[in-house]
Amino acid sequence: MAAVDFDLSPDHELIRRTVREFAEGEVAPVAEELDRTKSFPYEIVEKLGKLNLMGIPFPEEYGGGGGDTLAYALAVEELTRVDSSVAITLCAHTSLGTQPVYLFGSEEQKHEWLPRLCSGERLGAFGLTEPEAGSDAGNVRTRANLADGEWTINGSKQFITNAGTDISGIVCITAVTGGEGNGIDPTHPKEISNIIVPNGAPGYEQGEPYRKMGWNASDTRPLTFTDCRVHEENLLGPRGQGFKQFLHILDIGRIGVAAMGVGLAQGALDEALSYAKQRKAFGKSISKFQAIQSKLADMSTEIEAGRLLVYKAAREKDSGRNFTLTAAQAKLKTGRLAVRCAEEAVQIHGGYGFIEEYPVCRFYRDAKILTIGEGTDEVQQMVIARALGA
Repeated sequence: MAAVDFDLSPDHELIRRTVREFAEGEVAPVAEELDRTKSFPYEIVEKLGKLNLMGIPFPEEYGGGGGDTLAYALAVEELTRVDSSVAITLCAHTSLGTQPVYLFGSEEQKHEWLPRLCSGERLGAFGLTEPEAGSDAGNVRTRANLADGEWTINGSKQFITNAGTDISGIVCITAVTGGEGNGIDPTHPKEISNIIVPNGAPGYEQGEPYRKMGWNASDTRPLTFTDCRVHEENLLGPRGQGFKQFLHILDIGRIGVAAMGVGLAQGALDEALSYAKQRKAFGKSISKFQAIQSKLADMSTEIEAGRLLVYKAAREKDSGRNFTLTAAQAKLKTGRLAVRCAEEAVQIHGGYGFIEEYPVCRFYRDAKILTIGEGTDEVQQMVIARALGA
């Protein structure tokens, strides 16, 4: 019987080490300031692009890094260990903004957009969520009508990442392009398609950034389309295939967000352990107290379990197997794990955990969205149950 290999390959170890050094040397020193000033990390994104990290899982022929999903997950994990805003910028750009073009775009669309997206010259975004289409993702209200070689789009999107920066390039949006009876999904009879909308398209407007609990250095805002016009050729893949397309994109996105959960939990443990070793009470380091040791031990054990689940989902995708179940399990597990570990890290810090200068305070604020974004915990449970045949 063949042994199960849990070791990373030399190439994957190199990715981990490279991104860890970058995160600790370039991101960690400015993370608190970026969060406090709510400043988008333009310089960091530029450096990530030069390291070929903005397009890790895409082929070199399109300007990508030529890596795989596991390499991408490792990069996201290491960035999130020090800052979630930078990590989600990379994550949303790669999983949600660039993947639709790579997976469903024509060769012309790929060659037009992928080199600029993979280099970090331009950021990609994905416009799915609407006021009436959150967990019920098929309830899209944005409409696109085709006439005289152009799509005319009317509607709105909300909670969209990366669409409003100075380097934003495109948003791939879902829109209703026809009536009932398309036969794609009997529970969602509307014809839904995905369309590329470039920044600067007439009628496309980015709203003001949201005031958020966390991810303060990430760009998140609503989008409005008022008689927005784009070329007919901006359709992604066959007309009416949008529902299937975005479900697949969400599966891929869950691997990235799950990697963020592991990274944040690991960062919280790192900070908690370091603080516990330094902080003294009753004549000794608090790391020597059994209550603190129990917290650290539980955090470490759960993180390792979550990490293996994320890596399994990434390997399943890379091997061409169905990864829907494992991706949802990983997302559910690590989102909750991030919240618990951030809370325990704050508790171990005591009063200092409530002070913004300490990273665990930021981790605590950043963690909660990991149980909501890319499908809430309740949606993950529904996906898992369906995959189990329940």
